[in-house]
Amino acid sequence: MAYQSFQAEYMQMPTVTRAYTTACVFTTLAVQLDIITPFQLYFNPELIFKQYQLWRLFTNFLFFGTIGFNFLFNMIFTYRYCRMLEEGSFRGRTADFVFMFLFGAFVMTLISLGINIVFLGQAFTIMLVYVWSRRNPYIRMNFFGLLNFQAPYLPWVLLGFSLMLGNAVIVDLMGIAVGHVYYFLEDVFPEQPGGFKMLKTPSILKTIFDGQPADPNYEPMPEDRPGGFQWGAREEIEDER
Repeated sequence: MAYQSFQAEYMQMPTVTRAYTTACVFTTLAVQLDIITPFQLYFNPELIFKQYQLWRLFTNFLFFGTIGFNFLFNMIFTYRYCRMLEEGSFRGRTADFVFMFLFGAFVMTLISLGINIVFLGQAFTIMLVYVWSRRNPYIRMNFFGLLNFQAPYLPWVLLGFSLMLGNAVIVDLMGIAVGHVYYFLEDVFPEQPGGFKMLKTPSILKTIFDGQPADPNYEPMPEDRPGGFQWGAREEIEDER
């Protein structure tokens, strides 16, 4: 019965969220079982561009370290905020969501050429959290039952938590910076006087991912409902507009 419930929940996950979180979990399990090693996955420009190990451009976003608290913490946040974005502001726009993934990964890769960061999965998670938080500014959050704040502060709370755990804050700062660049180019700049839409999803992505119309009977997870955990759970919605 538990397996059937898990299977049903898994199949209800939207496509991009299911694909990405599954890839992250299986990659980490493969490392844990010694099927592969982190040395085969990490970002290394020399190996990528001189020895053509192109898979490293993708695998460095899939490994979150050995299975433990840090891995579970990142997976919960990745799953929740990726899903809420895909079923919320990207509802019916899977191609645009995939393009956001590609844009974020591309910018992070460019930044990594100049600094020594070999795994970018955590930065990518923070980027997803940042975009969600800026698109839901009036939602009040609760973190571990200790802090109450509005959604736009969530990425900074996570940065502070990473600092307490002894993690490198440069990773979180990268995620925040890239998330802000995407949010500004996609949501802010086009609404300014003289502004225009700078990020345009390639037509090939629309053909691949948006070929079929959305099911009108599908019930998505509301974007303003972070879920049943107290690691950033919603208290209430304050619409002050």
